[in-house]
Amino acid sequence: QVQLVESGGGSVQAGGSLRLSCAASGRTFRNYHMGWFRQAPGKGREFVAAISLYGDNTFYADSVKGRFTVSRDNAKNTMYLQMNSLKPEDTAVYYCAAGSGPYFYSTEYDLWGQGTQVTVSS
Repeated sequence: QVQLVESGGGSVQAGGSLRLSCAASGRTFRNYHMGWFRQAPGKGREFVAAISLYGDNTFYADSVKGRFTVSRDNAKNTMYLQMNSLKPEDTAVYYCAAGSGPYFYSTEYDLWGQGTQVTVSS
């Protein structure tokens, strides 16, 4: 079974950039579609982006489209989220997830990382 560990979070000013990584243990990473979600204080878990098995299909929430880019390197068992033009409303804990499809709903993912904090100041 795959275990997921996020990294790359931190504090940045509005307009800045961060790149999150999601490292997966195990050799079955390439068998999973992957997703990024985020959760701000007092809010539910929100879909951010998803990527198919081989990275040929990507999906984004409207709120991040054009600013965030999801990618994966199956040889390194790692998924990435490049976040540019960050806004204060992007502040949240970001989670990566693995599932049998590039789903938009968190309940459809089987495996989750522990999350990494992203804070964007104005």
